[in-house]
Amino acid sequence: MDHDAEQVIGVDAECKTRQRRSVQEKRQMVEATLVPGASIARVARAYGVNANQLFHWRKLYRQGLLEAPSTTAPKLLPVHITGLPSREFLESSPVEQKATTAPTLRIEIAGKARLSIEGCDERSLCAVLECLLR
Repeated sequence: MDHDAEQVIGVDAECKTRQRRSVQEKRQMVEATLVPGASIARVARAYGVNANQLFHWRKLYRQGLLEAPSTTAPKLLPVHITGLPSREFLESSPVEQKATTAPTLRIEIAGKARLSIEGCDERSLCAVLECLLR
């Protein structure tokens, strides 16, 4: 080999940028891995994604969290009535009611839903927020 010869080093000029996949594309890839005998590694290679990413999407899919926003139905929380209001409470004036009632929690999801919980204590508030943040 000639020591004076110029050495050429090839560099891959293709710059890889992060691809954004739609929920429908993610679901399609996950569902391809759920076919009996399918290999997650092969499916990942076929779609050009990292197998670890595909495992993560499978986990979300199984938890029901990989759904298109337009098709996601609102989830309702159970409501339990623990007792009827007292006669004094019902007969009191609106001004007196405001002074004697516990705080009210109001949650509004823009254009989708409204939730109002009256007489909410700190423990109940924490439970509601934990459910919403899941």
